[in-house]
Amino acid sequence: MASSEIRRIDREIRKTTNKLEAVRRGEWWPLTSRERLAMTRAMAGGARNVYRGRSAGGAEDRMDSIGSAAETRLNAELNALYIERRRLLTEQARDKAAKKSSGWW
Repeated sequence: MASSEIRRIDREIRKTTNKLEAVRRGEWWPLTSRERLAMTRAMAGGARNVYRGRSAGGAEDRMDSIGSAAETRLNAELNALYIERRRLLTEQARDKAAKKSSGWW
């Protein structure tokens, strides 16, 4: 059973890594709905400022901060997945050693 859990965790690690790379490239698909809404609002505010002849620097800063927050969130998810994978591997090795020492092959 532990092997199937490890494979599941490995799949999640790959998915999360792909999401993290996409966020670093500036793609929006890995963002949560709240993050997408905040990005859209910042972009609309920046467009309004440009239309009125003002700088869109504040909107760009907000978009950058939303992107870095999403990157931080995905990094935290990835770290949690790695910790869980390590725990499962340790548990599997402990079970294997216990079976070997008790005479069960």
